[in-house]
Amino acid sequence: MDLLFLGTSSGTPTRARNVSALALLEDTGKGWYLIDCGEGTQHRLLRTPLSLHDLRAICITHVHGDHCYGLPGLLASAGMMGRKAALTIIAPQGIETWVRATLEMSQSWLGYALEFHAAESLGEWRNLNMRIEATALSHRVPCYGYSLTEARPDPRLDIGRLERDGVPRGPLWGQLARGFDIEHEGRMLRSDDYLSFTRAPRRIVIGGDNDRPELLANACQGAQVLVHEATYTEAVANDARNDFGHSTAASVARFAQTVGLSNLVLTHFSARYQKNAGRGHSIDDLRAEANALYSGHLLLAEDFMRLHLGKDGQLTPVEPPRPRPSR
Repeated sequence: MDLLFLGTSSGTPTRARNVSALALLEDTGKGWYLIDCGEGTQHRLLRTPLSLHDLRAICITHVHGDHCYGLPGLLASAGMMGRKAALTIIAPQGIETWVRATLEMSQSWLGYALEFHAAESLGEWRNLNMRIEATALSHRVPCYGYSLTEARPDPRLDIGRLERDGVPRGPLWGQLARGFDIEHEGRMLRSDDYLSFTRAPRRIVIGGDNDRPELLANACQGAQVLVHEATYTEAVANDARNDFGHSTAASVARFAQTVGLSNLVLTHFSARYQKNAGRGHSIDDLRAEANALYSGHLLLAEDFMRLHLGKDGQLTPVEPPRPRPSR
């Protein structure tokens, strides 16, 4: 599983950072998932190998523009590129009405179906490779974090049961191994009944805007990675004028340390934090604040940063290919 950051700024873009968007890539090499879609996300995608034809689902954390204003344009572009497969969108209530109204008013008729699922009542969404669950967070509007978990970690067929149930060797076994339920001699055979898994699934938790990281405690059980906003340092957040329902680097680091997370990735930084330490607030201020409270593997996201989560739970940077020039 890989994470590819497409936007790591909060509120407004900067010269180096676009607003929120994050891609999670399956090990299959093609399928991927988009978490948030701030304005300009499809322009960021042009500089990556990702194709809108291979997009499996979109998760939107909340209705603020820096997390969703790029959605109608991306959907319209997918239609113009000839996408035919239905697309799942998991989002708070209200996003569906807004998206459908925007597409209708702009006469953007899609050649594929949109399948909306309200985050408020999601339970669990899954396909052959991924399970997605939502957790309610604390922000100025309804906001959700998403847990993305491997659905089938290194499956192994239960040959003994297959033989006892009289399932003949051959293509049927192959279909069950790939996760498909099949009908045989009038019986429905469920893939999950004939598979065992040889390791714990990889699990990544991605938080939306949230001033109470502890709300993700249950979601982080069994997770190897937490990606969470750290909009401010404590010194800035303590200014009452900046009480906007966001976390500090310290509060997220404190939580990650408490629940024993191995890997923490901070993102969604206020535009006031620059990479050049000589220009006021520095990104290094956020890093230092988190390092003081968290002893695990800490990373601060940058646009186009790609991280690989191995089967051993180790999170390592992937050397990116040279970005393709924008068209």
